[in-house]
Amino acid sequence: MEKSRKRLTLNERVIIQTLLGENRTKSYIAAQLNRSRSSITREVNNWIRKPSDKYDAQMAHWFAKDEYLNKRNLDKINTYKRLKFFVYKGLLSKHSPEQIAGRIKEQYPNDPIMSISHEAIYQHIYRHRQSYLGKKLIKLLPYHHHKRREKRKFAKNRIRIKDQVSIDQRPKHVELRKEVGHWEGDLMIGVGQKSAIATVVERKTRYTLILKIDNRKSKTVTKAMAKALNTLPQHIRKTMTYDNGIEMANHKWLTSNTGMNVYFAHPYSSWERGTNENTNGLIRRFFPKGTDFNNITAKQIKEAEAA
Repeated sequence: MEKSRKRLTLNERVIIQTLLGENRTKSYIAAQLNRSRSSITREVNNWIRKPSDKYDAQMAHWFAKDEYLNKRNLDKINTYKRLKFFVYKGLLSKHSPEQIAGRIKEQYPNDPIMSISHEAIYQHIYRHRQSYLGKKLIKLLPYHHHKRREKRKFAKNRIRIKDQVSIDQRPKHVELRKEVGHWEGDLMIGVGQKSAIATVVERKTRYTLILKIDNRKSKTVTKAMAKALNTLPQHIRKTMTYDNGIEMANHKWLTSNTGMNVYFAHPYSSWERGTNENTNGLIRRFFPKGTDFNNITAKQIKEAEAA
């Protein structure tokens, strides 16, 4: 009986994922499932275009099921399949909606279909948060919450840090990741906003420093960063890109003590520090939400750095 015209089942997709993990060919997988090679090729190629892409059986199945059952849910992501694949593959790669929106803007600058804001991605994810797919998508977020948090409201044009130098003025070659020495930094906040660690990651090599700090005061944070960075050779201390956290108010002192020019990303544009955002998501696997950073040990920090 010809099965190729029927939709793939979840069990078949699990077999596909398993056999792909064993580096089996699409022809081999098709034979095992009594499917046409074109059906398997189409299914796999939807998700895997380069070695770093992943095939997730449950995601692929619920993606297909959601698309079939919810044709009336025509937000932009559900309307355009290639946009939906781009967003979902980004989530599977542990990218935040901000990073996904930033990357798609860079890769498809003149394509109106391949254009989406991070807010639209969040709305898509949380629209059906009680569904199986919704729950899975939320779990793929770097900082997953069952419900969306309300945004803090700051006065427009409020200057929180004096003499900021925008990322727009950062040398363009930094974006190419062709030389070592350009860093991104941030704080990770512990339970009850009462503790924190600083993270600094090099853009090209992904070399990471995790710094335990006594408090979130700017002098404390910049002093800890300078102490750690100054253990490294001068030629790999060139620039630092940071968000707009007030802990970097002492950025001029950091520059004078490390030789690193500090640039600030645009507000609510964490994708501009995508390396650091990704790294923080990985570090959260060692120190999940609810961690009191006052209680972590130097050994735990070293283990997280080395991972």
